[in-house]
Amino acid sequence: MLRLYNTLTREKQAFEPIEPGRVRMYVCGMTVYDYCHLGHARVMVVFDIVVRWLRASGYEVTYVRNITDIDDKIIARARANGEGIEELTSRYIGAMDEDAVALGVIRPDHEPRATAYVPQMQALIARLEQARLAYVASDGDVNFSVRDFPGYGRLSGKSIEDLRAGERVEVASAKRDPLDFVLWKRSKPEEPQWASPWGCGRPGWHIECSAMSAALLGESFDIHGGGQDLQFPHHENEIAQSEGASGRPFVRYWMHNGFVRVDDEKMSKSLGNFFTVREVLARYDAEVVRFFIARAHYRSPLNYSDQHLDDARQALTRLYTALRAVEASPQPIDWGRPAAARFRAAMDDDFNTPEAVAVLFDLAAEVNRGRDPAAASLLRSLGGLLGLLQRDPVAFLQSGPVAASGLEPADIEARIAERAAAKRARDFASADRIRAELAAAGVQLEDGPGGTTWRRS
Repeated sequence: MLRLYNTLTREKQAFEPIEPGRVRMYVCGMTVYDYCHLGHARVMVVFDIVVRWLRASGYEVTYVRNITDIDDKIIARARANGEGIEELTSRYIGAMDEDAVALGVIRPDHEPRATAYVPQMQALIARLEQARLAYVASDGDVNFSVRDFPGYGRLSGKSIEDLRAGERVEVASAKRDPLDFVLWKRSKPEEPQWASPWGCGRPGWHIECSAMSAALLGESFDIHGGGQDLQFPHHENEIAQSEGASGRPFVRYWMHNGFVRVDDEKMSKSLGNFFTVREVLARYDAEVVRFFIARAHYRSPLNYSDQHLDDARQALTRLYTALRAVEASPQPIDWGRPAAARFRAAMDDDFNTPEAVAVLFDLAAEVNRGRDPAAASLLRSLGGLLGLLQRDPVAFLQSGPVAASGLEPADIEARIAERAAAKRARDFASADRIRAELAAAGVQLEDGPGGTTWRRS
């Protein structure tokens, strides 16, 4: 049985969906005012693997990942660029979709945009007002009254007093309490706005996820995921809003992936170690990046560095090299095989991808020892459950940035032909020189009975 770590209970629990055989899952997606960064890539890949495994385990999955297309940062960026908000958000949504496709991420079943669910948000705020959990402040904003919701702080593990003691922001004069948060924000004249019972305004950030998840998955659903940074206050506030309005448990299991660090420091623009997905993909194959994310446990910190990406490239090369040696036709997975059983046990243990990847390397070693087509097929099939090893092995081994060497595949093949001619003429010095020049350009030659093949190093 699948067991997963529930942030709410702080322990691994047996996974039992509300409706047997069906899983409803919501993941907080991107705020689209800039290109996706490595933290976004991790969220996309981690929960893509979760969905793949749930479906492979026989569950019918409805996967929702939202898009925030209205907030303060979006408004400020559009104003700075001198463009419309929809023009800005559409451009970055397109870029996000391109990044997701490159990383092999399956499109969610639903990808709602916040601006399309404003009526649902207003209805939810009205219910909170009726429950005396929301109030209109003197500045026109509608705020959630945190102290009036019993159990606030369950997800973060902190009491109201703990959170109040750590509050660094001065109390806004219109708020009853500094922990209260905005549900509906009174818009300034030049800002986007919607008519509402509380005047023209726009939704607060937290309310959008409560409204969209309820509309698409129901008031109670199985899994809510996102980055660790969203645990407080965003997800804490979602619980308060949703349960305060419905009176029902909001989410059964909460999953949070760990932070991305760069050379052991937290990634941030202020430190100058901030990388977009596009910047990384300009230097590394997208499957290498996915493999780098997959072989770390989703709850652990992920430390990005060139060395770690180079190591991931070399490791993935070993797996593809094993597949290149043997014809591996797709076959249904025989879960009775020891390797497959180990893989299943790893994934059922809170999506333990490091152990699952270790099984792939054991299978690759088995393929290399015996040229076993069954082992190669299993290697490819199990890799597919992680979104890996589905390409032609030669195509992967010969992939990589051309800019570093300036050599296109046709250039390399021409040099190989030149080297073969030199060997036939017994000009071994020229043949060795060509090999060395290609190696210096990051191209490794491999001589075999069928001739010379090559790969990028």
